[in-house]
Amino acid sequence: MSQPLADRVRPKTLSDYISQSHLVGDKGSLTRQIESGNIPSLIFWGPPGTGKTTLANIIATQSGRPFYTLSAISSGVKDVREVIAKAKEQGGLFTTKNPILFIDEIHRFSKSQQDSLLGAVEKGWVTLVGATTENPSFEVIPALLSRCQVYVLNPFGKEDLEAILQRAMQEDELLKERQIALKETEALMRLSGGDARKLLNMFELVVSSEDAESLTITDELVMAKVQKNTVLYDKTGEQHYDIISAFIKSIRGSDPNAAVYWLARMIAGGEDVKFIARRMLISASEDIGLANPTALVIANSTFQAVNTIGYPEARIILSQCAIYLATSPKSNSGYMAINKAQQQVSETGDLSVPLHLRNAPTRLMKDLGYGKEYAYAHDFEGNFVPSEFLPDDLSGVRFYEPGKNKREAGLQEFLRNRWKDKYNY
Repeated sequence: MSQPLADRVRPKTLSDYISQSHLVGDKGSLTRQIESGNIPSLIFWGPPGTGKTTLANIIATQSGRPFYTLSAISSGVKDVREVIAKAKEQGGLFTTKNPILFIDEIHRFSKSQQDSLLGAVEKGWVTLVGATTENPSFEVIPALLSRCQVYVLNPFGKEDLEAILQRAMQEDELLKERQIALKETEALMRLSGGDARKLLNMFELVVSSEDAESLTITDELVMAKVQKNTVLYDKTGEQHYDIISAFIKSIRGSDPNAAVYWLARMIAGGEDVKFIARRMLISASEDIGLANPTALVIANSTFQAVNTIGYPEARIILSQCAIYLATSPKSNSGYMAINKAQQQVSETGDLSVPLHLRNAPTRLMKDLGYGKEYAYAHDFEGNFVPSEFLPDDLSGVRFYEPGKNKREAGLQEFLRNRWKDKYNY
C-alpha cells in the first residue's frame, strides 16, 4: 500500500478527531457552526501536523458541500480564477451550501493571488478555508483577513500523540495484522516535535523496517531506524520548524558556520525568503538587542532587500546578515525587560497613571491636578531631574537589567549616575 499511514488513518468525522476541543469538542465553536450549517470563511493557524487539512475535509464532508483544494506552492492566479468559476457554477445548485475552497499554506500566496479571492469570498460564491503555519496578521492581506475568522490550533500534547498512535494501531488495516507494543515513546515524541503527520510517518518507517510479526517499539529502535532515514523527512518539508530553530540557535550561540549551513538547508528546501528574514529580524532584537543596536537596522534592511530581490541573489544578502548576527555581541536584556513588565501588568492590572504624568488638554483636567508638578527634563542641567514615572505601587521596581557586554556597561553607568538611589544600578 503506497498511501502513507498519516493519510490512511486521517479522521473522517469530528468524533474521530483527537484534541483541539476548543474548536471541535461538544461545545466547540466549529462544532456548532457545522451543526448549524452556517460556516463562515475561516483560516486555520497552527503548527504543522495539527490537523488543519483534516478539519477542512471534515467540514466539507459533514456539511455536504462541494470541495475544491489548491496549494499555494503550485497554484497561480489563473488556477484560482478557474476554481472560482467552477465553484460559482456548481454553487448555483446550492442555495445555502456554497462550495468550500481550501487553500493550503495560504501564507505563500502573493498579494495578487489573495486579491483574486476577494470577490468570490465577499459575494459568497465560495467559503474560503485557509491553512497556515504563519501569523495571518503578517501574511494575509487585511481585506481578505477581515472577511475570515481565524481559528488557532494548539500543538498536540504527549497524550494526544500517544492516542493518535494507539488509534492507528487499532484501525489501520496493515498495522492490525502486526502485534505491536508501544514500550517507549519518548524518541517518537521528541523527533516528531508535536507534528502528528511526522509522528505517524516515522512510526510507519520503524514498523515497516522490521519483518517480525511481533514488534516492541523502544526509543533505541526508533533512533536507530529514523536517523538512518532522516533524508526522507527533509524532502517533505516537515523539518521546517526544526531547521529554523537550529538556525536561530546557531546565531544565538555565535556560530556563523552553523548558521550559514542551516541557512543553506532552508534555501535548498525552497524556504520563503521573508520567513527567514523575519526570523533574523526577531533574533536581532531578542538575542543581540542593546549589545549592538545596529543589528536590528541590518536585519530590517535585509528583510526589505530580499523582498525586493528574491531568489537566487537573496541568498547572498541572507548570508551576510546571518554572519553579522552570529558574530555580534549578545544580550537579551530588552527581551527580558518586556517579559518582566508584562508579567507585572498581568499581576497588578491597570494601575493609575500618576497625576503629574497625565495629559491635561482641558481646563477641568488642569484644575484636577493633571500634569501639575511635572518636571520638564530639558529645563534642568544635563536634561535630567529625578522624578517618579511609575505608578506609586511599583515605585523602585526594576525591569531592565543591563547585559554583561561593553555597550550595556556604558548604559549601566549612565543609569547609575541618575538612578542609583531609586533603582540601585
